[in-house]
Amino acid sequence: MKYGVNFLLWSASNKDDARWVRKAAAMGFDMVEIAVFDPAGVDVPAVRAALKDTGVALSLCSIMTPERDLTSEDPALRETAKEYIRGTVLLGEQLGAKLFCGPLYAPVGKLVGRGRTPEEWDRVVAGLREVAGFAHDHGMCLCIEPLNRFETYFINIAADARRMVDEVASPGLAMHLDTFHMAIEEKSSADAIRLAGKRLRHVHFCENDRGAPGTGQVRWSEIFSALRQIGYDGGAVIESFVPGIPEIAAAAAIWRDIEPSADDTATKGLEFMRAHGW
Repeated sequence: MKYGVNFLLWSASNKDDARWVRKAAAMGFDMVEIAVFDPAGVDVPAVRAALKDTGVALSLCSIMTPERDLTSEDPALRETAKEYIRGTVLLGEQLGAKLFCGPLYAPVGKLVGRGRTPEEWDRVVAGLREVAGFAHDHGMCLCIEPLNRFETYFINIAADARRMVDEVASPGLAMHLDTFHMAIEEKSSADAIRLAGKRLRHVHFCENDRGAPGTGQVRWSEIFSALRQIGYDGGAVIESFVPGIPEIAAAAAIWRDIEPSADDTATKGLEFMRAHGW
Protein backbone atom coordinates (compact mmCIF):
# COMPACT_ATOMS: atom_id res chain seq x y z
CA MET A 1 0.00 0.00 0.00
CA LYS A 2 0.93 3.63 -0.39
CA TYR A 3 0.32 5.73 2.72
CA GLY A 4 -1.10 9.17 2.05
CA VAL A 5 -2.72 12.25 3.52
CA ASN A 6 -5.51 14.45 2.20
CA PHE A 7 -4.60 18.15 2.17
CA LEU A 8 -7.99 19.13 3.64
CA LEU A 9 -6.32 18.38 6.96
CA TRP A 10 -4.39 21.65 6.49
CA SER A 11 -6.30 23.82 4.05
CA ALA A 12 -9.51 24.26 2.06
CA SER A 13 -7.63 26.16 -0.66
CA ASN A 14 -5.45 24.90 -3.50
CA LYS A 15 -3.04 27.85 -3.34
CA ASP A 16 -0.51 26.02 -1.13
CA ASP A 17 -0.75 22.52 -2.66
CA ALA A 18 2.94 22.45 -3.59
CA ARG A 19 3.85 23.35 -0.01
CA TRP A 20 1.69 20.52 1.34
CA VAL A 21 3.30 18.04 -1.08
CA ARG A 22 6.70 18.86 0.36
CA LYS A 23 5.44 18.86 3.93
CA ALA A 24 3.76 15.47 3.57
CA ALA A 25 6.83 13.97 1.94
CA ALA A 26 9.02 15.29 4.77
CA MET A 27 6.65 13.67 7.29
CA GLY A 28 7.18 10.29 5.60
CA PHE A 29 4.09 9.95 3.42
CA ASP A 30 4.55 8.36 0.00
CA MET A 31 1.21 9.56 -1.38
CA VAL A 32 -0.70 12.84 -1.24
CA GLU A 33 -4.27 13.74 -2.10
CA ILE A 34 -5.47 17.07 -3.43
CA ALA A 35 -9.10 18.09 -3.05
CA VAL A 36 -10.01 19.82 -6.31
CA PHE A 37 -13.01 22.12 -6.15
CA ASP A 38 -11.98 24.12 -9.23
CA PRO A 39 -9.39 22.59 -11.57
CA ALA A 40 -8.33 26.07 -12.68
CA GLY A 41 -7.30 26.90 -9.10
CA VAL A 42 -4.44 24.39 -9.01
CA ASP A 43 -0.94 25.70 -9.77
CA VAL A 44 0.08 22.91 -12.14
CA PRO A 45 3.76 23.84 -12.64
CA ALA A 46 4.37 24.25 -8.89
CA VAL A 47 2.64 21.01 -7.96
CA ARG A 48 4.36 19.10 -10.76
CA ALA A 49 7.73 20.35 -9.55
CA ALA A 50 6.97 19.38 -5.94
CA LEU A 51 5.84 15.92 -6.99
CA LYS A 52 8.94 15.43 -9.11
CA ASP A 53 11.26 16.60 -6.33
CA THR A 54 9.69 14.40 -3.65
CA GLY A 55 8.68 11.33 -5.68
CA VAL A 56 5.34 10.96 -3.91
CA ALA A 57 2.29 9.57 -5.70
CA LEU A 58 -0.85 11.66 -6.21
CA SER A 59 -4.58 11.10 -6.07
CA LEU A 60 -7.36 13.66 -6.56
CA CYS A 61 -10.63 13.85 -4.68
CA SER A 62 -13.66 16.10 -4.45
CA ILE A 63 -17.34 16.38 -3.68
CA MET A 64 -20.19 17.45 -5.92
CA THR A 65 -21.90 20.78 -5.26
CA PRO A 66 -25.57 21.66 -5.93
CA GLU A 67 -24.86 22.81 -9.48
CA ARG A 68 -23.10 19.49 -10.26
CA ASP A 69 -25.61 16.68 -9.95
CA LEU A 70 -25.78 13.49 -12.03
CA THR A 71 -29.02 12.48 -10.28
CA SER A 72 -30.91 15.59 -11.40
CA GLU A 73 -33.80 15.73 -13.82
CA ASP A 74 -32.23 18.93 -15.14
CA PRO A 75 -29.86 18.05 -18.01
CA ALA A 76 -27.92 21.28 -17.39
CA LEU A 77 -26.95 20.17 -13.88
CA ARG A 78 -25.93 16.76 -15.16
CA GLU A 79 -23.81 18.32 -17.90
CA THR A 80 -22.15 20.69 -15.44
CA ALA A 81 -21.22 17.68 -13.32
CA LYS A 82 -19.73 15.89 -16.31
CA GLU A 83 -17.82 18.97 -17.41
CA TYR A 84 -16.34 19.31 -13.92
CA ILE A 85 -15.31 15.64 -13.82
CA ARG A 86 -13.75 15.86 -17.28
CA GLY A 87 -11.87 19.01 -16.27
CA THR A 88 -10.50 17.35 -13.15
CA VAL A 89 -9.47 14.29 -15.15
CA LEU A 90 -7.49 16.53 -17.51
CA LEU A 91 -5.87 18.17 -14.49
CA GLY A 92 -4.97 14.75 -13.12
CA GLU A 93 -3.44 13.80 -16.44
CA GLN A 94 -1.20 16.88 -16.31
CA LEU A 95 -0.12 16.10 -12.75
CA GLY A 96 0.41 12.37 -13.21
CA ALA A 97 -2.47 11.29 -10.97
CA LYS A 98 -4.04 7.93 -11.69
CA LEU A 99 -7.37 8.28 -9.91
CA PHE A 100 -10.04 10.81 -8.97
CA CYS A 101 -12.20 9.72 -6.05
CA GLY A 102 -15.21 10.78 -4.01
CA PRO A 103 -19.02 10.81 -4.16
CA LEU A 104 -19.04 11.83 -7.81
CA TYR A 105 -22.73 11.09 -8.33
CA ALA A 106 -24.66 13.67 -6.24
CA PRO A 107 -24.07 16.81 -4.16
CA VAL A 108 -22.99 16.16 -0.58
CA GLY A 109 -25.81 17.19 1.72
CA LYS A 110 -28.54 16.58 -0.84
CA LEU A 111 -31.23 14.83 1.20
CA VAL A 112 -34.68 14.55 -0.32
CA GLY A 113 -36.63 12.72 2.40
CA ARG A 114 -36.77 9.42 0.52
CA GLY A 115 -34.59 6.80 -1.06
CA ARG A 116 -33.27 7.08 -4.59
CA THR A 117 -35.53 6.32 -7.53
CA PRO A 118 -34.82 3.98 -10.46
CA GLU A 119 -34.85 7.00 -12.75
CA GLU A 120 -32.13 8.71 -10.70
CA TRP A 121 -30.08 5.54 -10.68
CA ASP A 122 -30.29 5.22 -14.45
CA ARG A 123 -29.27 8.85 -14.94
CA VAL A 124 -26.16 8.30 -12.80
CA VAL A 125 -25.27 5.08 -14.63
CA ALA A 126 -25.46 6.90 -17.96
CA GLY A 127 -23.49 9.90 -16.70
CA LEU A 128 -20.74 7.89 -15.05
CA ARG A 129 -20.42 5.62 -18.08
CA GLU A 130 -19.72 8.67 -20.21
CA VAL A 131 -17.14 10.28 -17.92
CA ALA A 132 -15.52 6.97 -16.91
CA GLY A 133 -14.79 6.31 -20.57
CA PHE A 134 -13.24 9.76 -20.83
CA ALA A 135 -11.16 9.12 -17.70
CA HIS A 136 -9.90 5.80 -19.00
CA ASP A 137 -8.91 7.40 -22.30
CA HIS A 138 -6.77 9.86 -20.31
CA GLY A 139 -5.08 7.29 -18.12
CA MET A 140 -7.21 7.82 -15.03
CA CYS A 141 -9.85 5.97 -13.03
CA LEU A 142 -12.88 7.44 -11.27
CA CYS A 143 -13.52 5.87 -7.86
CA ILE A 144 -16.99 6.35 -6.39
CA GLU A 145 -17.40 6.57 -2.62
CA PRO A 146 -20.41 5.60 -0.50
CA LEU A 147 -21.24 8.25 2.12
CA ASN A 148 -23.25 7.98 5.32
CA ARG A 149 -26.99 8.62 5.35
CA PHE A 150 -26.57 12.12 6.82
CA GLU A 151 -24.60 13.29 3.78
CA THR A 152 -26.33 11.53 0.88
CA TYR A 153 -29.39 9.42 0.18
CA PHE A 154 -27.96 7.94 -3.00
CA ILE A 155 -25.14 5.47 -2.23
CA ASN A 156 -24.47 4.59 1.41
CA ILE A 157 -23.01 1.08 1.31
CA ALA A 158 -20.39 -0.88 -0.59
CA ALA A 159 -22.98 -3.21 -2.11
CA ASP A 160 -24.62 -0.29 -3.93
CA ALA A 161 -21.29 1.16 -5.06
CA ARG A 162 -20.35 -2.27 -6.43
CA ARG A 163 -23.69 -2.48 -8.25
CA MET A 164 -23.05 0.93 -9.81
CA VAL A 165 -19.54 -0.05 -10.92
CA ASP A 166 -20.81 -3.30 -12.36
CA GLU A 167 -23.66 -1.63 -14.27
CA VAL A 168 -21.43 1.11 -15.69
CA ALA A 169 -19.00 -1.65 -16.71
CA SER A 170 -16.09 0.62 -17.62
CA PRO A 171 -12.38 0.16 -16.82
CA GLY A 172 -12.49 3.85 -15.91
CA LEU A 173 -14.75 3.32 -12.88
CA ALA A 174 -13.92 1.61 -9.59
CA MET A 175 -14.73 1.83 -5.88
CA HIS A 176 -13.46 4.00 -3.04
CA LEU A 177 -14.28 3.12 0.58
CA ASP A 178 -13.91 5.25 3.70
CA THR A 179 -13.57 3.76 7.19
CA PHE A 180 -15.55 6.64 8.75
CA HIS A 181 -18.60 6.11 6.54
CA MET A 182 -18.33 2.32 6.78
CA ALA A 183 -18.34 2.57 10.59
CA ILE A 184 -21.78 4.20 10.33
CA GLU A 185 -23.41 2.27 7.51
CA GLU A 186 -21.94 -1.22 7.13
CA LYS A 187 -22.78 -4.25 9.25
CA SER A 188 -19.10 -5.17 8.82
CA SER A 189 -16.42 -2.97 7.27
CA ALA A 190 -14.33 -6.07 6.58
CA ASP A 191 -17.19 -7.71 4.72
CA ALA A 192 -17.68 -4.51 2.70
CA ILE A 193 -14.01 -4.59 1.68
CA ARG A 194 -14.24 -8.24 0.68
CA LEU A 195 -17.42 -7.51 -1.29
CA ALA A 196 -15.61 -4.77 -3.19
CA GLY A 197 -12.69 -7.07 -3.96
CA LYS A 198 -10.72 -6.09 -7.05
CA ARG A 199 -13.12 -3.21 -7.71
CA LEU A 200 -11.58 -1.41 -4.71
CA ARG A 201 -8.93 1.05 -5.86
CA HIS A 202 -8.74 3.56 -3.00
CA VAL A 203 -9.38 3.76 0.76
CA HIS A 204 -9.69 6.68 3.14
CA PHE A 205 -8.50 5.91 6.67
CA CYS A 206 -10.19 7.79 9.50
CA GLU A 207 -11.56 7.00 12.94
CA ASN A 208 -15.23 6.83 13.88
CA ASP A 209 -14.91 10.38 15.32
CA ARG A 210 -12.90 11.68 12.32
CA GLY A 211 -9.69 11.44 14.36
CA ALA A 212 -6.35 9.84 13.54
CA PRO A 213 -6.45 6.16 12.58
CA GLY A 214 -5.80 3.96 15.58
CA THR A 215 -7.25 6.29 18.22
CA GLY A 216 -10.92 5.27 18.21
CA GLN A 217 -13.39 2.43 17.77
CA VAL A 218 -12.76 1.31 14.17
CA ARG A 219 -11.90 -2.41 14.01
CA TRP A 220 -8.58 -1.94 12.30
CA SER A 221 -7.30 -5.50 12.61
CA GLU A 222 -10.35 -6.71 10.68
CA ILE A 223 -9.91 -3.99 8.06
CA PHE A 224 -6.23 -4.75 7.46
CA SER A 225 -7.01 -8.47 7.34
CA ALA A 226 -9.72 -7.93 4.72
CA LEU A 227 -7.45 -5.70 2.63
CA ARG A 228 -4.79 -8.41 2.68
CA GLN A 229 -7.35 -11.03 1.66
CA ILE A 230 -8.31 -9.12 -1.49
CA GLY A 231 -4.67 -8.38 -2.34
CA TYR A 232 -5.14 -4.64 -1.96
CA ASP A 233 -2.19 -2.55 -3.16
CA GLY A 234 -3.76 0.88 -3.57
CA GLY A 235 -3.63 4.02 -1.47
CA ALA A 236 -4.46 4.30 2.22
CA VAL A 237 -5.08 8.02 2.70
CA ILE A 238 -5.77 9.79 5.99
CA GLU A 239 -8.83 12.00 5.62
CA SER A 240 -9.37 13.84 8.89
CA PHE A 241 -10.39 17.41 9.63
CA VAL A 242 -9.75 20.12 12.22
CA PRO A 243 -12.03 22.93 13.46
CA GLY A 244 -9.49 25.60 12.47
CA ILE A 245 -10.54 25.45 8.80
CA PRO A 246 -14.05 27.02 8.87
CA GLU A 247 -15.27 25.79 5.48
CA ILE A 248 -14.32 22.18 6.14
CA ALA A 249 -15.38 22.29 9.80
CA ALA A 250 -18.85 23.43 8.77
CA ALA A 251 -19.17 20.84 6.01
CA ALA A 252 -17.94 17.94 8.17
CA ALA A 253 -19.48 19.12 11.48
CA ILE A 254 -16.14 19.40 13.29
CA TRP A 255 -16.90 21.59 16.30
CA ARG A 256 -14.13 20.47 18.67
CA ASP A 257 -10.52 19.40 18.57
CA ILE A 258 -10.56 15.68 17.78
CA GLU A 259 -6.76 15.57 18.00
CA PRO A 260 -4.28 18.13 19.39
CA SER A 261 -3.40 19.44 15.91
CA ALA A 262 -3.48 18.66 12.21
CA ASP A 263 0.18 17.66 12.27
CA ASP A 264 -0.42 15.38 15.24
CA THR A 265 -3.25 13.70 13.33
CA ALA A 266 -0.99 13.08 10.35
CA THR A 267 1.95 11.88 12.42
CA LYS A 268 -0.04 9.51 14.63
CA GLY A 269 -2.07 8.20 11.71
CA LEU A 270 0.97 7.47 9.56
CA GLU A 271 2.79 5.73 12.41
CA PHE A 272 -0.26 3.54 13.05
CA MET A 273 -0.78 2.65 9.39
CA ARG A 274 2.85 1.72 8.81
CA ALA A 275 2.88 -0.41 11.96
CA HIS A 276 -0.16 -2.43 10.85
CA GLY A 277 0.01 -2.38 7.04
CA TRP A 278 2.50 -3.60 4.49
